[in-house]
Order: sequence, then C-alpha cells, then structure tokens
Amino acid sequence: MPPRAEYERRLIEWRQRIAALDRASFQISNGRLLIAGIGAVLLWAAFIRGSVSPWWAVVAWMTFAAVAVVHAKYLERLERARRAARLYDRGLARLSGRWAGSGRDGAAFGEGHPYARDLDLFGRSSLFELLNTARTEAGEATLADWIARGASVGEVRARQRAVDELRSKLDFREDIAVLAAEGEVSRTGTLARWAASPPAGFPVGLSLLFAACALAAIVLAILASIKVISWAPLILWLMVEGAIAWRWRRSLQRVMGGIGQPASDLKILAALARRIDRERVASPKLVGIHAELAGCAAAVASLERLASLLESTMHNVLFLPITRSLFVPEQLAMAIDRWHQAHGGAVAEWLRLVGELEALLSLATYAFEQPDDPFPTFAEATRFDAVGLRHPLIYRDVAVPNDVRLAGPASAPDQPGPQVIIVSGSNMSGKSTLLRAVGVNAVLALAGAPVRAAALTLSHLTIGATLRIDDSLEAGHSKFYNEILRIKSIVEAARGPTPTLFLLDEILHGTNSHDRRVGAEAVVRALVAAGAIGLVTTHDLALTEMAPQLGTAAVNMHFEDRLEEGRVLFDYRMRPGVVDHSNALALMRAIGLDV
Repeated sequence: MPPRAEYERRLIEWRQRIAALDRASFQISNGRLLIAGIGAVLLWAAFIRGSVSPWWAVVAWMTFAAVAVVHAKYLERLERARRAARLYDRGLARLSGRWAGSGRDGAAFGEGHPYARDLDLFGRSSLFELLNTARTEAGEATLADWIARGASVGEVRARQRAVDELRSKLDFREDIAVLAAEGEVSRTGTLARWAASPPAGFPVGLSLLFAACALAAIVLAILASIKVISWAPLILWLMVEGAIAWRWRRSLQRVMGGIGQPASDLKILAALARRIDRERVASPKLVGIHAELAGCAAAVASLERLASLLESTMHNVLFLPITRSLFVPEQLAMAIDRWHQAHGGAVAEWLRLVGELEALLSLATYAFEQPDDPFPTFAEATRFDAVGLRHPLIYRDVAVPNDVRLAGPASAPDQPGPQVIIVSGSNMSGKSTLLRAVGVNAVLALAGAPVRAAALTLSHLTIGATLRIDDSLEAGHSKFYNEILRIKSIVEAARGPTPTLFLLDEILHGTNSHDRRVGAEAVVRALVAAGAIGLVTTHDLALTEMAPQLGTAAVNMHFEDRLEEGRVLFDYRMRPGVVDHSNALALMRAIGLDV
C-alpha cells in the first residue's frame, strides 16, 4: 500500500479507537461517581444511622478503588492512541509538504557548525525537522550527530541495510514512537545523571545487620503480644534500631531521594527494551543493538520493581511504622544501591543504543515515505555523480531535477567529469538552490539515508559551503572578511586526508571586479590542486573565464530565464555554457523601479 494510503488507513483506525476509548472512559467515570455516592451513603448509614454494617461501606470503597485502577488503564490506552494518531497526522503532513514548523527543529544542534546554516540542516523548515521522528532526547541527539558529521563508508552501508529493513516495520516504528513519547529518556537527563553519579556503597554486612535487627523486633513483638514479656524491651529495641539507622541516614536518604524521577524514566526505558527484544531483526547493525540491549529489559525491570516497592512503603502512612521498624525501606534502598553499583555504568550505553535505534527509525520513516528515493552507492575515487538531483526540502512535485557530475583528478577514464562546475545565471534562477541540493543530498548520503535523486554515486567527502555568511558586529568582521575566513578553512580542509566537496555561492561578491576575478581564480586553483570537487556560482560573467584557464578541470554551466508580459520566468534547469544575459534590470522594472 502506498505510504499515504497506509497512513490514512491507520489514522482512521486510531481515531475510531480513540472514540471508543473516550466513550468507555466517560462511562467508567460516571460509574466511579455513582459508586462514590453509594459509598458515601453507606458510610452515613453505617456510622451515623447504624442501620447497615460498616463492611458494606468498605466493600463500596474497595470497588471504587478497583474501578479507579481500571479507569487509569483506559486513560493510559487513550493517551497512547492519541499519540499514535498524532504520529500519522504528522506523517501525512510530511507527505503533503506541510511539515515545516510542525516538529522539533533541533536549532541548538546547529550552533557552531561550519555549514549547517548554509544547507538548512537545523532550525525551522530544516533537514532535521523533516527527518526527526525521534521521541527521546537520546534519539534526537544521535540523529543530529549523524546529520552534522558524515560517517565512514562502512558505517553508512551498515546503516543503509538497517534502514532498508526497518522501513517496512510500521508496527515496530509505531510502538517505539508511542512508548518513547511517554516521558524523558535522555542522555543528559535525570536518569543519565543518576546512573553516572557514584553509588553510596554500603558495607556488605549492613544488610545482614538490618535483617537481624528486624528479626529481633519481630521476636520481641510476638513475645510481648503473648504476654511472655512486657512491651518495654520492644520499645527499647526500636530506640536501638533508630540509633543504628541514624548512623546511615544521610546515605540512605540520598538513595531514597535520588531514585524518584529516574524510576519514572526507567519505566519507559524498560518498556522500550522489552519491545525491542520482541522484534526479530536480520541486518548486522540491528542484530548488534538487539544483542546489546538483551540484558537491559531484565535489569531495568528489577530496578523498576525495587523503586516501586520503595515508593509504596514510603507513602503508605498506615504501615510506615511497621515497615520502618523492620528496616524495609532501608533494605530496598541498599538493594537499589547494589543495582546502581552493578548496572549504573551500563545505563549510558543503553541510552546510546536506544538513541541509535531511534535515529535509524527516523531514517527508515523517511525511506518509507519516499519510496522512489534510492540509497546512494559509494566509490573509492573522488566523485559526486547525480542523475535527476532534487532538493529534499522542496516538495517533490515542485522541485526540478538536474544532473550534476563531478569527479576528482584520479577518477577512472570511464567515469569522466570536471572537478569544478562554474554556474552562471540571473538572480533567482536557481543557482543557490542547486548548491543546497548537492550539499543536503551529500549529508543524507553520509548519514545513511536515501537521497532525492534518480541515482547518486559519491565518495566519502567533507563538505565546505559559503551560502549564508553575514557580518559580525560582535567580532568586528565584515561580511567579506567572514567569507574569506570561511574559504580559508575550506581550502585547508581540502588539503587533508578526506576529499572535499565545496559549494561556493557568489564567490567573493563583496569586493571589486578585478580583485574578485583574481582572488576567485586563485581559490579555485588551490581547491583543484588539493583534489577537491565542487561548484562555484556567480552572476559576474567575468568569472566564467576561469573555466578555459583551468582546462578540463572546470566547465561552465548556466541557468536561463525569459521575460513574458513583464514577468521574469525560470525553468530551473542547468544547461551547458555561459548565460548570455542578465535579468537584474528586468526585475527592478517588474517591481516598479524606474530604471
């Protein structure tokens, strides 16, 4: 079934389930009110009028408590159903091109990144917002890291196999998304901080001492109850127990107070681990994640039980004196601390694995929603060879495809291509969009995702871009100065071990024509000499004279426009050669300027 039809079918099913659960919840809520009313009447009849046995009131309120538990289960199912419906609502928005601003944009991940702003990797209407279906902080951080930094070819191929396997697992993706949205599963949140903190480290014999004290208290209580001894020894012994517990009060209170919020996060982590454990997988990367998380579910479940018991004993005021005299909370706190010692170091790895799986699921969702987008293939020699390349952030029905062929100096003879394409064209003709399409598809390829093209073959590359550069009042740098600093860093990176894909938009446009021509040619020559490949855009036709000077290493391409009935029209298709006219005056006249 096509993605849109599948999402619509599932959304209808979830909305029907939401309606049914809503009706059931309303009926149960009314039932609770009725039972509460009956319980109040029975209390009045039993203790004010004395006309019925108090046990009837007890039965009524026990029934009320049972119905409340059932109601809580229905409310939980209702909330999960709503989260699932929202999942498909947003999926349909992505398929319709209405996704911008509807999700978390990850703007913080782009701070300080060398080309994130140039290529719209983070922020509103960004690649991250399009791809991100993660519900945990760990998943979002992992996905952002994959977008920000290209992986090795071996790692990319492993991700491709995992994404290809996960793209058809809609039920699994749905379950993980719904479970993960229940709360915080974070590599920097309370659970991670608690796991990374040092455990209290109670002495080995302390648990035995508390057990012996509890046993002595039980014996003294039994003897006092059958009147073998008076209650005085028991009271004295409880005072001794208090003195013993006082010695360890700070460590015990730290453990008891520290497990509260982490316990809530652990419930979600345990649910995720159990669901992951049930899923059968085949690709090596998924098998590895599955194996490493195998012990997580059981270990976290044991801690979850301990934390739940501790909470119930500490909040049950009626039985608290008994449980404290038997050192029950203290024993549970020490058991939690022993768990902390044994497994605390593994929590960070479990969170990392959950984050990695969520990042793979985000890419798999994108792959499912874009079934025509292929995975790229990788070559040893420096290459970027794309057929029908489109910008993935532009709606598919609107984006115009272009072929882009770039090849390094060591490429095979049967894979020809220039190292540099100098793209000329009028304003608004599509030059910058082409550069972004090349860059964003390279980011997708090196993250392990499908690409928006008919086909793409590339090598492992680093990216350098100058599409969005501003002046800086804080640093006291002009726009031109910031641009040449960026170009310097790109040239230096090109001389490194990994080939560079450079995307230079309107190169050196902040200076005069003579300096611009000399400087641009020098920069491009340096990049060519370093073995880099890339594109340079310009509307200064003097710069197109670089191509003949560079021989076979460079070619001129251009975008055209035409004027019809006072309107400038573009077809956004790249053609060989140099553009033969400019539209600047026509654009100025079109908006009413008298030029």
